[in-house]
Amino acid sequence: MTTYPLPDGLSQQDIDAEVAKVHAGAPAGAHHPPRDYPPYRSSHYRHPHRSLIPLADPEAVELSGPAFGVTDVTAFDRDLTRQHQGEPLGERITVSGRILDREGRPVRGQLVEVWQANASGRYAHQLDQHPAPLDPNFTGFGRCLTDDDGGYSFTTVKPGAYPWRNHDNAWRPAHIHFSLFGTAFTQRLVTQMYFPGDPILPYDPILQSVTDPAARERLVATYDHDRSVAEWSLGFRWDIVLDGPSATWIEEGHH
Repeated sequence: MTTYPLPDGLSQQDIDAEVAKVHAGAPAGAHHPPRDYPPYRSSHYRHPHRSLIPLADPEAVELSGPAFGVTDVTAFDRDLTRQHQGEPLGERITVSGRILDREGRPVRGQLVEVWQANASGRYAHQLDQHPAPLDPNFTGFGRCLTDDDGGYSFTTVKPGAYPWRNHDNAWRPAHIHFSLFGTAFTQRLVTQMYFPGDPILPYDPILQSVTDPAARERLVATYDHDRSVAEWSLGFRWDIVLDGPSATWIEEGHH
């Protein structure tokens, strides 16, 4: 995880006070926090400070962008536990759901990508220096295409929580990053899925940046016993709505 210089001694109580201040000043019905969100300290370094520059020819971006076909996405891509010779460590889970539009209609052929930390809370990335063990049998990346019913499914291991130095004793709750592509690579949405009953959820300023409680709740998956596979994996259901009043929160800067 990339870290930034932060004020010394910034406590959880300080962050909670900042979150409460933002929530109190948020317009009614607002789902998205300001791009410069003080409780999430590094947003100050990441959000644009100048107006965006319009492209002279937006379609030209598609000519030089990456491309993929149906045959490029294989069945192994959706099973993060089968991508190496050995078995990864951790609690095996299946995460599945549907991608829907605002009218509840399925979005077919959607490229869905996920990435996550391993069961110890560490990413297989050179910038992650969290002193937790890496798993040689787990990379933490998968992808699939939605079916005719808008459905997707991934088999993986439940990620662990990890420290992220946003403030004193700051921990990110277990989560899985989701990326969705439309018909073009400029049509990309990025969000995060959380797990029910996680005691760290109230302490996470990224999740708490979603000021609408109902929208925040939609980021938490539901345990679904019917989706659990006997002697294999626990099942979680998480549907994604792309727009409208029931839309899933999307990270700013990724749409």
